[in-house]
Amino acid sequence: MKTLVTFSALLPFLFSVHADVVQRFEDEPECVKYFYKGKVPEWGASTPGAAHLCQRFVNRYHFATLYDTNHRIAVYSDYRFQPSNGGGRERRWFVEPQLVDQSWQAEMKDGYWLGKDHPGVYLGEKQALNEDYTHSGFDRGHLNPNGHHAVPSRNATFSLTNVVPQNPKLNQNAWRIHESQLTDLFRSKCSRAYVLVGAVPSENNWIIKNNVKRVNIPDYLWNAYCCVDNNDRPIQSGAATARNTEDNWVEKLSLDGLGEFLQQFSNQPVGELFYNNCRA
Repeated sequence: MKTLVTFSALLPFLFSVHADVVQRFEDEPECVKYFYKGKVPEWGASTPGAAHLCQRFVNRYHFATLYDTNHRIAVYSDYRFQPSNGGGRERRWFVEPQLVDQSWQAEMKDGYWLGKDHPGVYLGEKQALNEDYTHSGFDRGHLNPNGHHAVPSRNATFSLTNVVPQNPKLNQNAWRIHESQLTDLFRSKCSRAYVLVGAVPSENNWIIKNNVKRVNIPDYLWNAYCCVDNNDRPIQSGAATARNTEDNWVEKLSLDGLGEFLQQFSNQPVGELFYNNCRA
């Protein structure tokens, strides 16, 4: 009997550490560590239908995503930069099983094979599916870019909960160059870099499949970073925005400037994107 009681006491802990869709990022130590000093942004917290995803792949977390299940795009993904060790691009596109059924597996899975595991169950009520992007004219634009990670975190970025419909010209040119410039900066200046990348949904611009609005096409992409030294003290920060069009232009901003930019899309205060807004 004593053994049964002990095991029962452990059950909440066991289920907690294997959760992927969580109530709060702060409740998962291995997930909240991707936010600078554990500070989760206020931005996006009031988004209707928002889901907190601790992105699990090969049985561990790699980054965090606040996901808008109504627009079927991420509000933001948050991660720590890693120098890439190569490894190429994933050919699979993953979905989040627990956005279909909370009792399903915690780890992201190839949407094709998840469908095979659960025939007759529609996977796309609360998330985008690979077929939504097919022949849409838009790229599956990573928020958390694969090039900012080593394997296996690199593979984990190929979750459809981490991508948005992105104009191909922007994705393959100005935004790609901006991500590459950040790579050079993070390698040369930072002991660690905390990065936040998000999208501003459009009012009524969607990928439509079979006369159904499936995936919102965001008006803007944005990112922000906090670069720290070996003692976890901020040494540099910055931000950028880009219209999701063929304008193919990235505007560099300060964190305060990004806050002012985001404020125009919300009735709630933007608040700090990083702890103390990445001030020393």
